[in-house]
Amino acid sequence: MYLIKTPFLLKKLYPSSLIWNKARSHKVIYLTFDDGPIPIVTPWVLKTLKNFNAKATFFCIGENITKYPEIFAQLKADGHTIGNHTFNHLKGWITDDETYLENFNKCQQLTQTNLFRPPYGRIKFSQIQKLVNSRQSEVGSPQSDVSSSQFSIVMWDVLSGDFDVQLSPEKCLKNVLKHTENGSIVVFHDSLKAWKRLEYTLPKALQYWKQKGYEFKTL
Repeated sequence: MYLIKTPFLLKKLYPSSLIWNKARSHKVIYLTFDDGPIPIVTPWVLKTLKNFNAKATFFCIGENITKYPEIFAQLKADGHTIGNHTFNHLKGWITDDETYLENFNKCQQLTQTNLFRPPYGRIKFSQIQKLVNSRQSEVGSPQSDVSSSQFSIVMWDVLSGDFDVQLSPEKCLKNVLKHTENGSIVVFHDSLKAWKRLEYTLPKALQYWKQKGYEFKTL
């Protein structure tokens, strides 16, 4: 069970510091990709984005970064933004806070970013507070390579559903085209599980949005 369009009331349940969407006043879409980098899928995503002059934000799993450092390097070389997605894709609701923070930090050593997205979007309020406090104490310190800009926990406005093996590629495309609007943060996955739906949906969605005059920027 998942929601394609994040309802307003759900957003209000969480601290206001979480980011669900950007300004609605500009024709900009913020594409995000979770769970990579991996061979085949991530390089294809990079090529597709380049074809449409689109930039995106990649929330990377630390373990995949260590397995495929050359693909991770290409993400950065192509001008995309990197986000932390924990080292082992932990589900916050069933993970104790100390383990969760340690796993975040292990990935942070590789990503060196101010952006974090909790896997599955499932994170405890206590984990949010600990992450924010931890980053506030570390950002800007002599030991940190991260700039002093604000640490952000990024959620989403539109969930494509590309991870759902029961969802047809056509329905996946319909999901994103129907619900995406100005300032939407849209979630795709550069993973093998999502590959069939992603391969069908991404180029068609990019073409449609480009014809509608949208830009594609990083977070």
